[in-house]
Amino acid sequence: MCGIVGIVGRTDVAQRLFDGLRRLEYRGYDSAGIVTVQGGDFDRRRAEGKLDNLKRELDADPLGGEVGIAHTRWATHGAPTLGNAHPHIAGPVALVHNGIIENFKPLRDELIADGRTFLSETDSEVVAHLVAREVERGNSPQAAVATVLPRLHGAFAMAFLFKDHPDLVIGARMGAPLTVGYGEGENFLGSDALALAALTQKIAYLDEGDWAVVRRERVEIFDRSNQPVERDIVASGASADKVDKGNHAHFMRKEIFEQPIVVAQTLQSYVRPFEGKVALPDFGFDLAKIERVTIVACGTSYYAGMVAKYWFERFARVAVDIDVASEFRYREPVLEAGGLALFISQSGETADTLAALRHAKEHGQTIAVVVNVPTSSMAREADLLLPTHAGPEIGVASTKAFTCQLAVLAALAANLARAKGRLTAEEEREIVDHLQEAPEALNDALAHDEEIAAMAHLIVPARDVLYLGRGPDYPMALEGALKLKEISYIHAEGYAAGEMKHGPIALIDDNVPVIVLAPSGPLFEKTVSNMQEVRARGGKIVLISDARGIAEAGEGCIATIEMPEVHPLIAPLVYAVPVQLLAYHVAVLKGTDVDQPRNLAKSVTVE
Repeated sequence: MCGIVGIVGRTDVAQRLFDGLRRLEYRGYDSAGIVTVQGGDFDRRRAEGKLDNLKRELDADPLGGEVGIAHTRWATHGAPTLGNAHPHIAGPVALVHNGIIENFKPLRDELIADGRTFLSETDSEVVAHLVAREVERGNSPQAAVATVLPRLHGAFAMAFLFKDHPDLVIGARMGAPLTVGYGEGENFLGSDALALAALTQKIAYLDEGDWAVVRRERVEIFDRSNQPVERDIVASGASADKVDKGNHAHFMRKEIFEQPIVVAQTLQSYVRPFEGKVALPDFGFDLAKIERVTIVACGTSYYAGMVAKYWFERFARVAVDIDVASEFRYREPVLEAGGLALFISQSGETADTLAALRHAKEHGQTIAVVVNVPTSSMAREADLLLPTHAGPEIGVASTKAFTCQLAVLAALAANLARAKGRLTAEEEREIVDHLQEAPEALNDALAHDEEIAAMAHLIVPARDVLYLGRGPDYPMALEGALKLKEISYIHAEGYAAGEMKHGPIALIDDNVPVIVLAPSGPLFEKTVSNMQEVRARGGKIVLISDARGIAEAGEGCIATIEMPEVHPLIAPLVYAVPVQLLAYHVAVLKGTDVDQPRNLAKSVTVE
């Protein structure tokens, strides 16, 4: 997910723009750039790769100017080259753009026929030329943007700079987030509140189709009909100190170790331990009338939803469908009246999930969202907002946001079960007690970090790794495989353990490590049988279990990772830790970029 920062300031802005980009690094990117207006002309610096490369450009050739825009790019149209890096300049206009312009080809053909020359392969440059053409025809910057925006199909957040107007930045959004920041004698644009945290705590979130004219002394906001509108100015709550790695080598490691505290913080909002009850925010519908739940999410959030399906059906006895967001609308799902559609997203801005939410809303579903950003688009469009309290997650591979999602979903499952009359007061108290045990159990799991680091070298040489689990540990196997793929670049797959004999067992030999998640309990013996099938074919097994499970089935494994013995309800939260740490230590040994793995972005805001 690309990042945008814009400043209309009173002093040189280049360093503050760069600092804003540094705060957006967590989103993932492959090039970056800054452009300012100085002396009636643009001055631009761009670089491929990391921000350190841009920093070297700025150190060698500093940028002046009191107004500017900056960008980190995650490539969609066009390779991650210097020529494709933002900002793009077309005559009197400079542009930075997040998102995708779906109809860029006919627009580009029109502009080429009009004699305009393109210097990049991007869809973004098309927009710069369209606005530049309007300005060159004598239109004001505001009129030019207002003319061009309706012609664009797709999802975007944009910021425009005009070389003949050194006190002006114009921003616009449709399907991708953009925030206005308010200062003293200066104002700002940013992709999110975190980007602006060091600049201001006074922000306004633009609505879909809004565009904003930002000057030093005032901000004017217009809706998609070009009518002036007011958007609430709120306190951002984003802290400039929340992007510090502390004494950890990587943000991912820091965020893994933050899980006990952030899960505890999240649970505080959803359980009343002294009363033995689960508490949800106030909402305007009756959960007891819900007959079907549709869960929609992407990536790691999808696996959280898979775990929730087990919980909802077991405790509340409510039928659950679950979909990958990118497929949901296109299979034309049957959405019966009175259904609850539950959307899970760390950012609350994931394009596929947001589009699925709007589709479900159009078809009469009550909308619930589990998000880590309570001011996000999904949060604002929901009937029931269920925030996690993980804090900013900087590492691209989700860790603490995932376990906080699980905590919220467990509470929601219990609340739904109580509303449906399928939990006694004593059973609800037991669930609350077990949820309250989760932070301590997470701490116990983290205590095994060193032994996981010590055995990670066994996985490093592998080209393929399999993860196995049963019941709620099956989605945890999928999540473990995803983590390993994301940050170590080793091919890994997760399977329901009982499915091994239906195909994947053909892959087993002494070069394929098999990671088995098998807490002792009702499914343990079945999973051990699948382990024996792997062992008989020369597979190398790493068993993740509790002391009882390891004593029974650990013999003959190349390694074991001991977890605390916990109730099955909180086992998914606890078993997230070893698969996260294993992926982390393997990636460190391989020397990959743990926090910003190649080709990945923190939040995907294009379909």
